[in-house]
Amino acid sequence: MIKTLTKHGNSLALVIEKPVLELLGADAETPFDITTDGQVLILSPIKDKGQSEAFSAALDKVNARYPKALKRLAE
Repeated sequence: MIKTLTKHGNSLALVIEKPVLELLGADAETPFDITTDGQVLILSPIKDKGQSEAFSAALDKVNARYPKALKRLAE
């Protein structure tokens, strides 16, 4: 799907159609995490903040417990 940006005041907006929102399980109240690698824009719906925090805590625990193994895997 190719989209173009729409002028919205002094900003530009990206309109996301309802079928795409339904596929993501998102609506007008769903917050999105916006990230980029400098060339690609990534929009990810945030469904449950508690779940995100639990995942981050688990990730921190694994990183603290296995730093050498993870470093070797990254090489």
